[in-house]
Amino acid sequence: MIFACLVDVQLRPGIADPQGSTIERSAGALGFPGVSGVRVGKSIRFDLEAVDEHAARAEVEDLCAKFLTNPVIETAAISLHAAAE
Repeated sequence: MIFACLVDVQLRPGIADPQGSTIERSAGALGFPGVSGVRVGKSIRFDLEAVDEHAARAEVEDLCAKFLTNPVIETAAISLHAAAE
């Protein structure tokens, strides 16, 4: 089966986010004073071939731990669904 995968990578709570801080300050200066709590992350989308969803999730988790994230400062939320054929 082919699975469409989405990995949403965010900085762990307590880790400084200078990009988020810059966006937050700039938004206020541009007339959007209600913007707060900005955190910047990254989304990684890809297709993965695996025998089932359990195997696909395990492979994506391993890929995150070894390559896509820095587990010391980042977390990853994984979404999977069967890709349209």
